[in-house]
Amino acid sequence: MTTAAELFLGIIALSVLVMAAIQVGALVAGLRLARRVEQMSRQIDQEIKPLLTNLTEVASEAARAAALASRQVERVDALFTDVGARVDETLATARQFVGGPAKGGMAVFAGLQAAFSAFKGIREASRRRRNLRPGLDDEDSLFIG
Repeated sequence: MTTAAELFLGIIALSVLVMAAIQVGALVAGLRLARRVEQMSRQIDQEIKPLLTNLTEVASEAARAAALASRQVERVDALFTDVGARVDETLATARQFVGGPAKGGMAVFAGLQAAFSAFKGIREASRRRRNLRPGLDDEDSLFIG
């Protein structure tokens, strides 16, 4: 073999050795990266699981609170409906109670008003008759003699 061939063979061997070293370095770096990724994965898993548990509890408490609020709103609605019905019933009873005697009272009042109107009419008729008599003055009616 010639020296040039031996030189090229040495350069090839050295290149293969450098490539093998780079590949071993890349493999070691890849293994380190894989361990680091797995460690971060475990850490995230450990930190997120309690957070997810807490979020689940918060969501269930919120659902429970919403259900309680819904029931309370239904109870208040039923209460207002019942109160409204009772108020209507009470007003109807009050109208009947007040309406009956009030109608009778109004009739008595109308009767008294008619009586006063009749007395007023008689009085005015008497005044008209007095004014229609000729020759009688107020002074003449007071004169005795």
